[in-house]
Amino acid sequence: MAELVFFLGTMDCGKSTLALQTSYNYRQRGLRGIIFSMNDRAGTGKLSSRLGLITDAVEVTRETDFWQAVNRLRLAGRVDYLICDEVQFYTRSQVDQLARIVDEIGINVYGFGITTDFLTRLFPGSARMLELADRVERLQVEALCWCGARATHNARTVNGIMVREGEQVVVGDTDNRDVVAYEVLCRKHHMRGMTAESVRAGELSPRTLLEEHE
Repeated sequence: MAELVFFLGTMDCGKSTLALQTSYNYRQRGLRGIIFSMNDRAGTGKLSSRLGLITDAVEVTRETDFWQAVNRLRLAGRVDYLICDEVQFYTRSQVDQLARIVDEIGINVYGFGITTDFLTRLFPGSARMLELADRVERLQVEALCWCGARATHNARTVNGIMVREGEQVVVGDTDNRDVVAYEVLCRKHHMRGMTAESVRAGELSPRTLLEEHE
C-alpha cells in the first residue's frame, strides 16, 4: 500500500541528501517519480544537498495544487512516487493534497523537512505532516552544535548573532550588509542565544562551555 512518510531532522542532518538518494534508488528499479522542492539553496527548480549533489525539481509555491499538478503530469507518463523536500514551507492544505494523492491514487509520497522554526515553533507544513503521516522517520545522522553536543534546534543569526524576532520564513541572504544565516544549536545554547560567533567574540572556550553539559 502507498504511504505518506515524513523524514525529519534539524538542518545539516542530511535530509536533502537522503531525498536525492531515495529518488536515485527508485529510478534504479525502473520506477518513475517527481521531485518537488521549495526555496532550495541552489535556486528555483532545484534540489541540492550540502555535499554538492544537485538535480532538477518542480518548484513549489504557496499556490501549487499538488492534486492537479500530479494528475496533469500523469498524462505524460506513469508516476510511482513523489519526493517533496522542504515540506515545512508547504501549507496545511498542500499537505492534505499529498495525503489525498496517497489514498486515492496510490502514489508513495516522501516528505523531507525540519519541524520547528528559529523560535522553536512548529511550521504549519510540518505540523500537518506529523498529524497525517503514515510513518515518521527521524534521520539518524546527528547535526552537532558548535560545542560538540547534539544539535536539536535551528537558530537564525544576523551577522553571527542570534535573533528572536522576525517572519517565520526568511531565506538566508545578505541585505544592506547584514548577513542573515542559520545555525544548529543544542537546546541549552539555543535558550541562551549562544552561537559560534558570539562565543568567539566573547573569547569563551568551547571546551569550557561543553563541560556545562556534563
